[in-house]
Amino acid sequence: MEIAADTHVKMTKDTDVAGKKVTVIGAARSGVAVAELLKANGARVFVSDSGSGEKLAPSISSLESAGVEFELGQHTERALNSDLIVVSPGVPSTIPIVKEAQRRGIHIVSELEIASWFCPAPIIAITGTNGKTTTTALVGRMLHDAKKKHVVGGNIGTAFSSLVNELDGDSIAVLEVSSFQLEQIEHFHPAVSVILNITPDHLDRYQGSMEQYVAAKCRVFENQGPDDVLIYNYDDKETQRAVERATAVKQLAFGVDRRFDEGAFIEEGKLVTVIDERRSEIVETEQISIRGIHNLYNSMAATLAVQSMGVGVPSIRATLRNFKGVEHRLEFVREVNGVKYVNDSKATNVDAVWYALQSFAEPIVLLLGGRDKGNDYSKLDELVRKHAKAIVAIGESAEKVVGAFSGVKPIEKASSMEEAVLVASELATAGDVVLLSPACASFDWFENYEHRGKVFKQIVHAL
Repeated sequence: MEIAADTHVKMTKDTDVAGKKVTVIGAARSGVAVAELLKANGARVFVSDSGSGEKLAPSISSLESAGVEFELGQHTERALNSDLIVVSPGVPSTIPIVKEAQRRGIHIVSELEIASWFCPAPIIAITGTNGKTTTTALVGRMLHDAKKKHVVGGNIGTAFSSLVNELDGDSIAVLEVSSFQLEQIEHFHPAVSVILNITPDHLDRYQGSMEQYVAAKCRVFENQGPDDVLIYNYDDKETQRAVERATAVKQLAFGVDRRFDEGAFIEEGKLVTVIDERRSEIVETEQISIRGIHNLYNSMAATLAVQSMGVGVPSIRATLRNFKGVEHRLEFVREVNGVKYVNDSKATNVDAVWYALQSFAEPIVLLLGGRDKGNDYSKLDELVRKHAKAIVAIGESAEKVVGAFSGVKPIEKASSMEEAVLVASELATAGDVVLLSPACASFDWFENYEHRGKVFKQIVHAL
């Protein structure tokens, strides 16, 4: 099958922004991008952010250049004098300004929703608790290698609003979409949606409610119809249950434990797909360049997505053999005295570490910890016993990590990333792997997971 190019949102009276007063809540990357897009399309835009200081200096410069009015340090009454409010992904719907807007009946949508109104191209939307970035980057590489015009953005780094003007009807928009971005959609309509897995994460944002988190993820397919495709991980039980509510869309399952009439599976050591009863032997699994069972799932999902967009098997096969992965996701940094150092800073939850620990045959010295999001480390017990040689506990959650694994493996605490790397290098011997896979957010010591990973790599390169 090949998806038609006219599955995007059509502009309607409800989505026309010309002349409307629009407030954007949040002046980070996505907020600035959507403000600029709205301004260019005739909206009267005002940006409001409760933060201030050096972090917002680039945003201030961009807004001033675009002629967009803004306020910092607080949300005033002016923010509510609006026909439409757009919330950035980092803005929870529980903050007072959003709750007051809801009370007043002001129309509220997300940056993702707004950008989709102006998108002339079909969308591949990829979500899941883990693997989104790798799969999104892999889909982008597959389209690049197949010489199909496309953009890659969303949660992966570049706001969708910054990219829509690069698209036309012959293009494809490849988007990593988070639950945060999906919370306030209305018409967002991907031609292809992908759910990689759903495991507990961000429960601090959802008041501990897994049901709310799952519901947010499932919004990715709520506007899809019979001409669209939903690709999902059959082996992930939460995802399997979640897609039972997707009755209007064509479904393609993927998994390693069984064959599917329609979908992707492993047969005699090969990745095989069946779409519209057409069987394709894609590649031998041992030839896929990114390692680990999680990357096998990512490869199956990406393959189904681009096949749905008309990419041929020889091109897909070549990409899978050559794609090296993404920065901060099981990224090999350097080998020192026979010890390999691996940056998996993007592993911000327990399930990501669960996959990472299975990706190495070598003994692992694991750097674990950061800003805890209510983690239950017991899921890692068996894999830590099997694969870890020692643990270095870092960040705000160091004591919790020590409490979880004391008596299971040797464990030491470190008060900085530099100390953590030095301690790990002393614990490791030739043939071991030092793995930064924190299972936590980075905001205790770092600006974000990218910053954490870059600092780790700088320290490793200085060894």
